[in-house]
Amino acid sequence: VDDFDPTAYLDEKQIRHQDLFSQYALAVTQQAFEDAELDPEALTPEQRDDIGVVMGTGVGGSNIFVDEVLNLEENGARRISPFFVPMMISNMAAGLIAMEHTLRGPNHCVVSACATGNDAITDGLLLLQQGHADAMLVGGTEASVNELCVGGFSSMRAMSTRNDEPERASRPFDEDRDGFVIAEGAGALLLETVEHARERGAPIYAEVAGVGKSNDAHHYAAPDPDGRGAALAMEKAVDDAGLDPNEVDHVNMHATSTPVGDVIESDAVKDVFGDHAYDINISATKSMTGHMLGAAGAAEAIATVLAIHEGRVPPTINVEALDEECDLNYTLHEPVDRTVGAALTNAFGFGGHNTTVAFTAFDD
Repeated sequence: VDDFDPTAYLDEKQIRHQDLFSQYALAVTQQAFEDAELDPEALTPEQRDDIGVVMGTGVGGSNIFVDEVLNLEENGARRISPFFVPMMISNMAAGLIAMEHTLRGPNHCVVSACATGNDAITDGLLLLQQGHADAMLVGGTEASVNELCVGGFSSMRAMSTRNDEPERASRPFDEDRDGFVIAEGAGALLLETVEHARERGAPIYAEVAGVGKSNDAHHYAAPDPDGRGAALAMEKAVDDAGLDPNEVDHVNMHATSTPVGDVIESDAVKDVFGDHAYDINISATKSMTGHMLGAAGAAEAIATVLAIHEGRVPPTINVEALDEECDLNYTLHEPVDRTVGAALTNAFGFGGHNTTVAFTAFDD
C-alpha cells in the first residue's frame, strides 16, 4: 500500500472506529465490486441474501492492540477505548463488509497465517459448490507494519536486514536472499457460480478449478525440509481441478525470499511435475510486493488470474545470481507473454498450513 487514502472509501466516523486492516478490506471490496460490474446498491433483498463474504487476516487489529496497550500502561484500564475489542478482532473486516453493503449471505473470517488468502478462496468456493450462496466476496487483509509485529518477526530472524536497499531486499531464489520484507494491504475477488455470472453478464477472468490443502505437521514456523506438505497441496489442487500435471503452465510460488523456504518449495515443484517443472513459468510476486502475510494469498491469486486472462506471466525481480539449488524457470526480471491455460498459486503459513488454488482459463 502506498499513500492509502481512507477518505476515498470511508467517512470520518468509520475511519475513527476501524483498524487499518478493516479499512483496507472495505477499500478492496469496493474495487472488486466495481471491477466485477456489480453494484451493491442495486441488489434486491433476495439477492442480498445470497451473496456472502469470507475475508481473512493473519493478525487482525494489531495497530489498535499496540495503541491500547500503551494507553493501558499510561492511563490505566478505565481509559481503554470501548472500540478496542471490535476494532481488534479478526472477524470484524468480514462483518463490516456485510454491514456496508447489506450482504446477508454466509460470512466468516479465515485465520491461517500466510495461507489465509487462499483459504478464504477455498471456503468461498465450497460455499458456492454446496449451494449456500450465488456469489462470495473473498480475500485477505493485513495491516501489521508496526513496532510489535516487525519486532516479533525480527526476533525470529525471519525478515531481511538489507536495510540499505529495501526496494531490492525481497529477492526470492537469489543466492544472497536473507529473509522476507514485510508489507501490508489487501486483495479481494468476487467468486460466482457460472449461472449467476452469466445471468448478469459479468466479466469472467478465469475459473477456480480446484484446491489442495495440507499441513507440514513439522514445526510452528519452519517448513518441513522434505517439502512433502507443499507438494501434497499442489498435487491435490491439480487432481481436484481434473488436470494432467503437464497442463499446468504457470505457478505463482509462495517464495518469501527466505534461505530455506525457497529451496524447499522449488524442490516440491519438481516432485510434483517432474521434468515438466522446467517448462512451467514460475513467478514469485513477493519480490515486487513484499510479504503481505494474511493478504498475500489473495493478492497473488489476483496476479495468477491476470496471468491467465492477459496471457502475461509476472516477473520475479531483484535476482542477481540464482542460488544453485534453485534451477527452475523463474521468469526473471521481465514479464513473459505466453498462453496460460492452467495455473497454480501457493500460500503457506506458520503452523504448517499449505493451500494451493488451481485456476484455469474459462471456456465459455
